[in-house]
Amino acid sequence: MEKTLSIIKPDAVKKGVADEINQMLADVGLNVVEQKKTTLSRAQAEDFYGEHKERPFFGDLVGFMTSGEVVIQVLEGENAIKAYREVMGATNPKEAAEGTIRHRFARDTEDLSANAVHGSDSPESASREINFFFGSEAVAA
Repeated sequence: MEKTLSIIKPDAVKKGVADEINQMLADVGLNVVEQKKTTLSRAQAEDFYGEHKERPFFGDLVGFMTSGEVVIQVLEGENAIKAYREVMGATNPKEAAEGTIRHRFARDTEDLSANAVHGSDSPESASREINFFFGSEAVAA
């Protein structure tokens, strides 16, 4: 069994689709093993997305991720990282395959940060991201 991190972003939480997203996860064999609903502080968002600090979209991403509540989850399942990335869909919702989370819940947006969900892209990222929010040294939300 593998674990990965999922964040249901402010746009999806605001739309009230977190339960539908979680059902889609369950349908592909992913189980939520830890979960918390919170609003990220600017410091948390800047630290979490620090690898993008030099990119032009960093400020907008941090602003968006602190704009409302998020649902942060640890998912577990067979090949969880790959399974979650497939059900998430492409980063750009307009390019996301039909039936994916981003196609269903984010396709009408021009802001690519507002794409409904975040997911770890590798085992190393999953470990770091899970520890960031749920580890013994987790920054309190």
